[in-house]
Amino acid sequence: MFRTTIQPRVSETDGVGHINNTTVPVWFEAGRNEIFKMFMPDLSFDNWKMIIVNMNIDYIGQLFYGKEVEVLTWIKQIGNTSLVLYEELHQDNRLCAKGTATYVNFNHTTQKPEFIPQHIREQLEAHLF
Repeated sequence: MFRTTIQPRVSETDGVGHINNTTVPVWFEAGRNEIFKMFMPDLSFDNWKMIIVNMNIDYIGQLFYGKEVEVLTWIKQIGNTSLVLYEELHQDNRLCAKGTATYVNFNHTTQKPEFIPQHIREQLEAHLF
C-alpha cells in the first residue's frame, strides 16, 4: 500500500463548505506518484507510459478544509499490459471516498500497449490489495 498525505486548500472548498467532488480524482492521482516512478523513474513526459483508461469513485462521506486527508493506494490487479488500482481517502479516521483506476502501460511511439516488465510487476505485487 502507498500512503500520501494531502493538506486541503481553501480553493478546493465549495460553497456548501466541504471539499468539492471534482478535487477527489486529483487527490487520488497524487497517491499514484510512486507507481508512476516505477514505470518512469525520472517522471519525464518524454517517455510517459501510464495512460488512464477508466476511473470509478464512490463518495462515502464529506471532506473538509483544515484537516489532513490520507490517500491509500493499492494494486488490485495486474494484467499483461494494464493494472487496476484500488484507492481510498480518509479524514479523521473515516472512509470518505473509494475508487478504482485502470492504467495501461502505453508506448506513445508505436501507439500500442506494452507488456509490464517483470521487474516492475514484482514491485507492483508488493502492494497488492
